[in-house]
Amino acid sequence: MPIDNAGVVAAEERAHFATLLSRYPEHVTTHEADAIANWLERVASRADQRALATDPRTCAQYRRFRAEHGGATLPEKLGKAVLLVSIVTAVAAALSLLAA
Repeated sequence: MPIDNAGVVAAEERAHFATLLSRYPEHVTTHEADAIANWLERVASRADQRALATDPRTCAQYRRFRAEHGGATLPEKLGKAVLLVSIVTAVAAALSLLAA
């Protein structure tokens, strides 16, 4: 994808998922729900998520989707970050002990 096209593609992708969310939950298949969850967790920017959460056409469905399908909450993200830093620190300490 050319860089000069990235904004247009992102807007089209957000519009696609907004359409899917506007049909949630009654008219969304399991496959579509999985695609929404994947997009929200791996592709969508904070701006994309904020746009869906504040758009009157999708805000109720977005909140319901997040409530039913989860998504990493801030405490979960912080917990993972603390765990990662702890592991890196432990490895660095072990390496420094071996070098001494």
